[in-house]
Amino acid sequence: MTTVRRAVLTLPAAPLGPDNPLPALRTHDGTHAVDEQTLAELPRDMARGIGRAPLRSLLPAPVRDGYGRERNPTELDAVVIENDRLRVTVLPGLGGRVHSLHHKPTDRELLYRNPVLQPAAFALNGAWFSGGIEWNIGATGHTTLSCSPLHAATVRAPDGGPMLRLWEWERLRDLPFQVDLWLPEDSDFLHVGVRVRNPHERPAPVYWWSNTAVPEDRRVLAPADAAWHHGYERGLRRLPVPVTEDGTDRSYPLNGDHAADWFYDLPDGQRRWIAALDADGTGLVQTSTDPLRGRKLFLWGGERGGRRWQEWLTEPGTPGYAEIQAGLARTQLEHLELPGGGEFSWMEAYGPLATDPGDALGDDWDAARAAVESGLASALPRTAVDAAYAAWREGAADAEPDTLLAVGSGWGALEVLRGQHELPGTPFPESTLGPDQEPWRELLLTGVLPAPEKGAPPGAPLVSAPWRDMLETAPADPTTEYHLGIAQWHAGDRAQAVRSWERGLREATVRWPLLYCLAVADREDGHPARAAERFAEAFTDHADRAGEDAVVAAALGREAIVALLAAGRPARARESWSRLSQEIRERGAFRFLEARLLIAEGRTGEARAVFDAGFEVADLREGAEILGEVWAEVTDEPLPDAYEFRMRPS
Repeated sequence: MTTVRRAVLTLPAAPLGPDNPLPALRTHDGTHAVDEQTLAELPRDMARGIGRAPLRSLLPAPVRDGYGRERNPTELDAVVIENDRLRVTVLPGLGGRVHSLHHKPTDRELLYRNPVLQPAAFALNGAWFSGGIEWNIGATGHTTLSCSPLHAATVRAPDGGPMLRLWEWERLRDLPFQVDLWLPEDSDFLHVGVRVRNPHERPAPVYWWSNTAVPEDRRVLAPADAAWHHGYERGLRRLPVPVTEDGTDRSYPLNGDHAADWFYDLPDGQRRWIAALDADGTGLVQTSTDPLRGRKLFLWGGERGGRRWQEWLTEPGTPGYAEIQAGLARTQLEHLELPGGGEFSWMEAYGPLATDPGDALGDDWDAARAAVESGLASALPRTAVDAAYAAWREGAADAEPDTLLAVGSGWGALEVLRGQHELPGTPFPESTLGPDQEPWRELLLTGVLPAPEKGAPPGAPLVSAPWRDMLETAPADPTTEYHLGIAQWHAGDRAQAVRSWERGLREATVRWPLLYCLAVADREDGHPARAAERFAEAFTDHADRAGEDAVVAAALGREAIVALLAAGRPARARESWSRLSQEIRERGAFRFLEARLLIAEGRTGEARAVFDAGFEVADLREGAEILGEVWAEVTDEPLPDAYEFRMRPS
C-alpha cells in the first residue's frame, strides 16, 4: 500500500536569511557560456539552442545572499511517499528537492544525501544546496527556486493510489510547471511526471534538467560512445567515452582532474537512461520517456578547488558526490522553444539496479552498457514507462489536487488573475496573494501602483510586457518610474530605463533605489567613475536616514566600496567603510572587502593579516577566482587550501 504523509526532517542548517533588496539588474555572469569560436564550430541546431534567448539579467527574481555559514539543528517540513519497497523524502519548502530515496529491501540509500543544509551561491540567483534530486527550470544553471517553497498537494495517481504534486510559476521565463511523484504499489521505482506549460500567445524558451546527486565513488554509465565536454574554460567539444584521447576512463568521476560537464550524445531511438553503480555493480538508474533526451555527468575533479567546494557544501570528512542529470536538450547550454499555448511533458523513473559487476564494471564498454540495459529491461521495461506516462498524462496530470500540503508563492495567482489563464491541475488561487503581490494587484485593478510605506524599499519588481504596458500608462511618480525603468531595462531598452529613473529621481524623497539603478546603468555603459559616485551617493542617502535597514545598508555598502575601488578611489571607499556597522564589517564577505581596501591603500601587510586571521565569503560564486587574484596581490606564496575555490585548469 502506498502512502503520502507529512513529516519533519531535522538537519544542521544555515538560515537562508533575507533576500537582497536591490533589483537584480546586472548581466548574468556567464559561468556556463561558450566562446564565439567554439559556437561557430558546433552543429547548427545546437548553436541555435545555445543562442536562444540568453538572460540579460535575473529579473524579476531576487538575489538570495542573506545566508551565512553557521548551522544549527533545524526542523524542515517534509513529505514522505512510501510503499513496501521505497521511502521517498521530499522537501516542498526547498524547491521540491527529493532529499532521500531509500530502498527498503536492501536498506540502501540510492542518492547522495547531504547531512547538512548549507546554502551556497550556485543557483542563478544565489542560494542553493547540494544533494538529492532537484528540478531545474528557467535557464542554464540551478533554478532560482532552489531554496523556495513550491505548492504541494496530494492527487489521485494513475493507479488510483495517492500521488504528490508540486507546482509553481517560474518567473525567469514566466511559465507554470508541475512535478508529480508517485509509487505504484510494490514498485521499486519512483515515477515522476513533469509538465511545463506556456499559457501565453508568444513562444517561450524552455530549459529543464533533473539533477541527481550520487556518491562519486561510482561508475557512471549511459548509452553513448561520445560526449560533449564542457569545462570552466568555456569550450565545448565532442570526445569519445568512456576512454578519452588521453587514455583516461571518464566513466569514473574520481578519475577527473578538473570540474567538468560530460553531456552524453545519445543516438536517436536509443532508450534514455543513466546509471551510477558501485563496486558490486549495484546502484541507481534513472530512465525516462524520449522527450527528456539529454544525459550528463558532472564531476568536481581531483584538484584543490573541486575538493574544497565539496567540503564547503557539506561537513568536512563527508564523502564526495557527483551528479547524473537528465534534460530536454543535449546540453545544459541549450534552450528549446515552446510555442504559445503548448506544453512539454514527459515521465522519469528512479530506482535500484543490480548488474553483474564483471560486465558493468569491465573494460568492454559495449558489454557494460548491455549489462545495464538488460538489468533495466528486467526491472522496468521501456514499454512500462511509456504506458505509465500515457496513463498519467491522460488520466492524472489534469486532476485537481485533493489535500493541500504546502503553499508556494503568490506570483502564479497574480499571473492567473492578470491573464485569466486556465491551468487544469495546478490551481493558483487568489488566497495565495501576499504583500509582495498586493501593489501589483492594485495596479491591475485600478491602474495605479501604490507607493511603499514611508522609508521602505520599493518592493519586488515585475518586468513582463503586460506589466510594463500597465506601468507606461500609470500615473507617473518615483515608485512607478523606478519599476518602469526596471521593466524597460529587462526588455533591453536601457536608454529609456535611464530616462525613467532620472525622471523619478527628480521627485523622489527616498533617493537610494533610483541612484542604485542609475549606478548600475553607468557601470554597464562603461563609466566606472560616475557609477562609483552614484553607488556611494545611494549608500549615503540610505545611511543618513533614521532607522536605516541593516540589510539595505550591507547591500549598498558592499556595492559602493567595490565600485569605488574599481574606480581607483580608495579614500572615498574608506569613508563608506567607516559608515558600516561593526556587525556588518565582521561578516566574511566584508572581511575580504577590507583586505581589498587595505591593498588599495598600500597596506599589504595588514591585508595579509586579514587572510591569516581567516574569513569565509558565504556567497562566493561558482567558478569565482577573486580570492586567488587578491591573494596574489599580497604575496607570491601558494594560495592556502581554505581560499582555493578555482575551477578552471591551472
